Amino acid sequence: MRPRGETKLGTRAELKNINSFRFVEKAIHFEIARQIDVIEGGGKVVQETRLYDADKNETRSMRSKEEANDYRYFPDPDLLPLVLDEEFIEEVRKTLPELPDEKAGRFAADLGLSAYDSGVLASSRELAAYFENVLAKARKPQAKLAANWVMGEFAAFLNRDGLEIAAAPVGPDQLAELLARIADNTISGKIAKDVFEVMWSERRGADEVIETKGLRQITDTSAIDAAIDACMAANPKQLADYRAGKDKLFGFFVGQVMKATQGKANPAQLNELLKKKLGPSTPV
Repeated sequence: MRPRGETKLGTRAELKNINSFRFVEKAIHFEIARQIDVIEGGGKVVQETRLYDADKNETRSMRSKEEANDYRYFPDPDLLPLVLDEEFIEEVRKTLPELPDEKAGRFAADLGLSAYDSGVLASSRELAAYFENVLAKARKPQAKLAANWVMGEFAAFLNRDGLEIAAAPVGPDQLAELLARIADNTISGKIAKDVFEVMWSERRGADEVIETKGLRQITDTSAIDAAIDACMAANPKQLADYRAGKDKLFGFFVGQVMKATQGKANPAQLNELLKKKLGPSTPV
């Protein structure tokens, strides 16, 4: 401790053998108060090692350390001097793998990922390798989509089942296949989560799950039109309210059509067609 305005540090006292962060905090607070009392009482803080008694919440002197040699700092006669020249250091550096910060920087610079996404993916060598393998297997690499799935659904299932990446039922090839079906609008992102769960639990490929369960996205505009017409006919009050200005009901109609199509209607097409069918939402 030192008086306010004083630039020179006071005498230190060391605290040893404290076995929890909570006790470290308590010991420091006690020692601050003790040293202030000593200084304000006209005394001097002694350089020493003190122990912390958790039961009494106090520190007590163990042994004094007046000089540097009391700390037993001296050369070890059994250790020879070691000199590493720059050439050796450079050779060792060349053998190092890509380190996390470098990998994160590459993900951000080359793939356009955010600093957060890059940092999460690069934090584990296994996770980074899995992510890069997904991109390598993808027919049309989409880094952001792959990053979202690796950090999201894939990581969540690993945590849920307590698995290491090497034991994951869905490998990079399989996840790349699933992402390809999202990218080409075969399935929506919402349906993709259902597909992924079956892939994980039954160890089946994305295309097989999509075909056997009939999960292909409906992109036929006539089929979506028909579902919209049926929904509007079944909900005349909501239709009238929407056209009277309650534009929040647009979401209601989206939900009803999605329900009727079992979530298979292409969201972008559905929104576009629904806006035309419903007409403007104008307050009366």
